[in-house]
Amino acid sequence: MRPSLEKLRKFFRLEHQNGYNDTAIIGGLAKMLDFWESEARSDGISEDIIQAVLQRLGSYASLSPASRAEVLKGLWKRIGQQYPEAMQKKTAPPPRSQPLPASVEPAAPSAEAKRPAPPPPPRRSQPGRAESAPGGLTSATPAALRAELTVLQGVGPRHAQTLSKLGLRTLGDMLYYFPRRYEDYSQLKPIKELFYGQHVTVIGVVQSLHGRPIRGGQAQLVEAILSDGTAALRLAWFNQPWIINRLHAGDAIAVSGKVEQYLGRLVMNNPDFEPVEAESLHTNRIVPIYSLTEKITQKWLRGMMNQVVTYWAPRLVDHLPESVRKAAGLLPLGEAILQAHFPDSQDKLQAARKRLAFDEIFFLQMGVLRQKRDWQSVTARIFDVPEEWMEARIQALPFQLTAAQQRALEDILVDLGSGRPMNRLLQGDVGSGKTVVAALTASIVAHAGAQAAVMAPTSILAEQHFRNFSNLLAGENGILPQPAIRLLIGDTPEAEKESVRAGLQDGSVKVLIGTHALLEEPVQFSDLELAVIDEQHRFGVEQRASLRTKGRAPHLLVMTATPIPRSLALTLYGDLDLSVIDEMPLGRQPVSTHVLRPQERERAYTLIRSQVKSGRQAFIIYPLIEESDKIEARAAVDDYQMLSQEIFPDLKLGLLHGRMRPDEKETVMRRFRDGEFDILVSTTVVEVGVDVPNATVMLVEGANRFGLAQLHQLRGRVGRGAQQSYCLLIPDHEDAVENDRLQAMAESNDGFVLAERDLQQRGPGEFLGTRQSGYATGLRMASLTDVDLIESARSHAQQLFAQDAKLEAPENALLAEALERFWNEGVGDVS
Repeated sequence: MRPSLEKLRKFFRLEHQNGYNDTAIIGGLAKMLDFWESEARSDGISEDIIQAVLQRLGSYASLSPASRAEVLKGLWKRIGQQYPEAMQKKTAPPPRSQPLPASVEPAAPSAEAKRPAPPPPPRRSQPGRAESAPGGLTSATPAALRAELTVLQGVGPRHAQTLSKLGLRTLGDMLYYFPRRYEDYSQLKPIKELFYGQHVTVIGVVQSLHGRPIRGGQAQLVEAILSDGTAALRLAWFNQPWIINRLHAGDAIAVSGKVEQYLGRLVMNNPDFEPVEAESLHTNRIVPIYSLTEKITQKWLRGMMNQVVTYWAPRLVDHLPESVRKAAGLLPLGEAILQAHFPDSQDKLQAARKRLAFDEIFFLQMGVLRQKRDWQSVTARIFDVPEEWMEARIQALPFQLTAAQQRALEDILVDLGSGRPMNRLLQGDVGSGKTVVAALTASIVAHAGAQAAVMAPTSILAEQHFRNFSNLLAGENGILPQPAIRLLIGDTPEAEKESVRAGLQDGSVKVLIGTHALLEEPVQFSDLELAVIDEQHRFGVEQRASLRTKGRAPHLLVMTATPIPRSLALTLYGDLDLSVIDEMPLGRQPVSTHVLRPQERERAYTLIRSQVKSGRQAFIIYPLIEESDKIEARAAVDDYQMLSQEIFPDLKLGLLHGRMRPDEKETVMRRFRDGEFDILVSTTVVEVGVDVPNATVMLVEGANRFGLAQLHQLRGRVGRGAQQSYCLLIPDHEDAVENDRLQAMAESNDGFVLAERDLQQRGPGEFLGTRQSGYATGLRMASLTDVDLIESARSHAQQLFAQDAKLEAPENALLAEALERFWNEGVGDVS
């Protein structure tokens, strides 16, 4: 099993044994995230798993023990689905007295091993390879770094084969095989310097350990003596008898807690503890910890890394132009690599990580700028739109466009008349009117005789778009006959599908709206000039590319209802032009949002009753723990029974949850939309963007479990009509009423303000979709939450691109090589 997953299993198992009291690691599980994230990336763990772990464990401390159990079990189930080896039983380690396998004993180098090996043949990239990291081997790199590892003393053919499992085949690979975490032994206090009342961490060796009953056998006490050579410290754990099986005399551990006194002696009661390496106890420095494989020990690998890194890192030639490096205040590459492996201090380590993270974001930005340039070098059909015609179309709308919609439309008109394919992201808050802008864009293309395709992630959203486009483009004031606008989804009858396909071929169908069914092979357009993709994060790169290939060089408009902070949007979507609709349509009232205590739930029910009596509808949402659908569905079903039988016996309730089949979910949603249900009891599988104007109440149970982005999306399901709407947030327990996210929701209806706060609080996971899977594994040092670093790298990339887009200047030659390697090693198209 990969080391990062093995670490999770160890901590999750210990949490279970501890009764989910958040003591499996010193300071709580959230403390492990910083080092675990980089370790997981070096292990090649998928980005969706990494983000799931970061989000769930980031808020772990605020959960109840029962909720913590659900979170950990759900996470492990999800990990097991993607990495089946994680579900296998772990084989027992060899006895402590057993000698190390012969394959890791230092071997005398052979004459053959001392000769430099020829450069290895091309191979697929693996985690940790130099070729997959910015600053990998270039023409200026010492040729010796291409030598195989058998040139090292102590590395024979068997060692080399074992190290290849870590992606280590050449000396150059070792330079970029960064530690997954560090143990900082440089700031520890010896036991003899401790005094009463301190909160400290100390390390030492367990001298003795025993357990005994206390209070007449009603409780259990486990006691240990910890020594570090300067003094001894008594440790005591109450009612935790399992510790007897976890610790043994001779174990080296780090313990953390408050120093107290008992009978004149210092003691730590119920301290957190974690095993450490005995050989690291007296190193008095920051010690790197590397990912391992079988038959390789940490001490041996660290020695090999030290031998290679300390000699070769200073001999590297930096690929980053000196002007960029100095302007950004970065370490030279060689120094950064040396400090990333064997840091002299925490400050040096942070400076090294900053340099290596800058490279990754910088390379990412250079790549998307190049993609944007390449896309704009293609010619596309020009659509000249007479001002009077466009004004007439706008005047014919049943409502007035907002200034933000007007600005977005003007951006699009410029794109359509440029002669280059439009490549624009239309970002707008829930209910801001993106669909109207898309429909007007389609009307321009259709009026000129060409075709437009609109792709939505679900059938119910596709049907909603079909109704809206039909109302806006057909009818009395429309420019198209109704048969020119068609719908194509999975449930479309075969005879109708055939009719649609024929209409596309002969050009009579001008606007086709649908789901993934649009991508099927039989669907061929005669003149596709516009592709519109709604909720674009729900589609992969390949699906968007597939839709594009239905035309020669169609204009592309992608839309998202997730408010993304501008810094993040420009990083993730730097190849797209950005239009933001940041104001709501006229007459739309802000949703009145309130945080209620759990004991105030009856107030929420009273409001729902009054709204239903007035002819309105309501949502009641329960938290969805993605990895634990069975538990979550059962909770929703139980509450549905209680609500329908005890609370609202006179009303019609519908139920929607993740265990239902897609067709069942769509049927329930349709019936709610059509007014057959007064209340929809649901998990968060309620679709983004589904329009139910008659719904005026959104009650969210367990609201403290959600991020701001998700809460804002849920709130966006109501307030879509002219009536005053309400969002009521009820956390799991009284203490969570003051939760920062919940209070932020009550204070602001602005999705962009909330998105900035969500980025700061929870990281970028809320904003990442399928799009990122192509390159996220290339980011080993960078964090998408480091807005300052992102802005710096993006700014310097733009400046360099403006000066030398093709990197043809002599001082940029090495950067061009490294950039080519970064983008050719599986990073791929990100648009």
